[in-house]
Amino acid sequence: MSGQRKAAQSGQPSKSPGAGALGAAGCDGGGSDELMGTAERRGELWVEEPARRRRMPDPVRTAAVRAVLIVALTLMQAVIAFLCTVADSWLAFPMVLSSVGSTVVATWGVLDVWVTRQVWNQRNGVVSAPNSTARQLRRERRQARRQARRQARAQGRPAPERIRRREGAGQLTHT
Repeated sequence: MSGQRKAAQSGQPSKSPGAGALGAAGCDGGGSDELMGTAERRGELWVEEPARRRRMPDPVRTAAVRAVLIVALTLMQAVIAFLCTVADSWLAFPMVLSSVGSTVVATWGVLDVWVTRQVWNQRNGVVSAPNSTARQLRRERRQARRQARRQARAQGRPAPERIRRREGAGQLTHT
């Protein structure tokens, strides 16, 4: 048993550093400090925790959601086909045939997620291989931007093109 729970059961006030005003005042909550979350004990409304994994890119997430929906529908269809077969219903044969077709579509959906993820990683991702296409494209873009800046400086232009383009941002029309 933890020290807080022993103190709460014996009627003694909790002496934990984050117990708050109630624990320090000696109000016996009957172990309510154990039931409250960390945020309540600290007196905060929300404690932000860092994400364990980065968010998936939009195309990959879209493909994943589509695949999950297709697989869920396929599983429901398979269960209905099984129940129709057990009940000896006339609907069993068409449901089994459509379940086979749905299985093919669900397999395609899962493969689509994998292919989309691989393509996105190759085009945009940070891949640790020296011959990565993404690394080469970034290098080329960086060199092109540097060259454009050098040319702009040599011609005496005051600002790069991208800054001048942003002047009309936020307007509905540019007239």
